[in-house]
Amino acid sequence: MSETTRIDKWLWAARFFKTRSLATNAIELGRALQNEQRVKPAHNVKVGDLIEVQQAEQVWQVRVLRILETRGSATIAQTMYEETAESAAKRAKAAEDRKYFREPTATMTGRPTKRDRRQLDQTHSQD
Repeated sequence: MSETTRIDKWLWAARFFKTRSLATNAIELGRALQNEQRVKPAHNVKVGDLIEVQQAEQVWQVRVLRILETRGSATIAQTMYEETAESAAKRAKAAEDRKYFREPTATMTGRPTKRDRRQLDQTHSQD
């Protein structure tokens, strides 16, 4: 077991992304930060680093506990990091907010149809 590994490989092994190429793209787009700084996909991660990962609406802040270069089971992947208390609280609050408030346009793609428009108008008139 080595002491460092590439950040894209670590994110993939920790099961934040399904493939290494998805992890690489996220890093290049600035959706994965190491110690609050943008890095390149080949940047090395070591134990104790703070990694921030943004996936869709969720933002994870985790501290690296273990370095593994191979992808294992989800149980093993969960031992590779520890989520910060602040991050867990923010994600729980966001999940509760999504539970009680649903954006009316979230399920639509493209231009609204006449039916969609009527439903939108109906929800806005109830407010």
